[in-house]
Amino acid sequence: MTEYQPHRLSVAPMMDWTDRHCRAFHRRFTRRALLYTEMVTTGAVLRGPRERLLRFAREEHPVALQLGGSVPAELAEAARIGRDLGFDEINLNVGCPSDRVQSGCFGAALMREPALVADCAAAMIAAAGPVPVSVKCRIGVDDQDPEVVLPEFLRRVAAAGVGRFAIHARKAWLQGLSPKENREIPPLDHDLARRMKVAFPELEIAINGGITDLDTAEAFLARGLDGVMIGRAAYHNPALLGAVDRRVFGGATPDVAAEDAVRAMLPYIEAELRNGAELPRITRHMLGAFQGRPGARAWRRMLSERAHRAGAGPELVERALAEVTGAGDQVSVGNATPDLQPR
Repeated sequence: MTEYQPHRLSVAPMMDWTDRHCRAFHRRFTRRALLYTEMVTTGAVLRGPRERLLRFAREEHPVALQLGGSVPAELAEAARIGRDLGFDEINLNVGCPSDRVQSGCFGAALMREPALVADCAAAMIAAAGPVPVSVKCRIGVDDQDPEVVLPEFLRRVAAAGVGRFAIHARKAWLQGLSPKENREIPPLDHDLARRMKVAFPELEIAINGGITDLDTAEAFLARGLDGVMIGRAAYHNPALLGAVDRRVFGGATPDVAAEDAVRAMLPYIEAELRNGAELPRITRHMLGAFQGRPGARAWRRMLSERAHRAGAGPELVERALAEVTGAGDQVSVGNATPDLQPR
């Protein structure tokens, strides 16, 4: 467990994106931010390829496991497994609106079932022992009134023992919108999430949704929220994480430049390839490293077109990096890479 508060800035769990290779890259930018797994269903944890789905490296700490499910006993067992594997937090997904999640009666559909969520959370807390259990939720679904639904949801789930919530400040529409549209179309209500912190000062509340830069993140923290969760912006422009340890956590370390984070990935890539990993599975998470900079297009093109070729390895990443460093940019800012030892 860490002495500081890693949830002060976290990278949101994102299906098909925040796998262990993605987390390894993000960790090269920030030692302190909380990283999340993709959502893993209880069925996959209990009956699926558990080792592959839950594998993570020591250097990823602090890292949280996000679970999807609605059966208290199954969530309890999955939480116990997460505890034993060494995750720093276990999170229950009450926000994903995909059809697959709805058919299993979990994710955002659980916003309609606060009593069930409370039962699930209580079971997880009992099983996870000292590892904290948190909930990531929406402000409501469909025709619910968030002003009524959200405070009641927080009250009932907090009564079960949950002290930490990440609130995606949008409704989810379970019918009529795709998961992508549910991340963009329902209007944001950041102020409602902020008012929940005022109404429930004893809870730790992080805000999620539409946050694209550290200026905005710092502004929310200054207004009293306990944490900020950044999703797609951190994935598509991971370099913004390079200033997190200094700006959000007050660390005395230099910011991490994208070039240095990429170089720090080279030994990881080499080791993973030796263990049978496929290069495109790693480099797909690195494509946005130089977003908006000269050479970024060449970087993306080289990795996208050549990473799948036989024999491709770290040297391809180095050649792609040369497309950026040879494009007139400053090669390094601070020349720093984060200390990857957990603290």
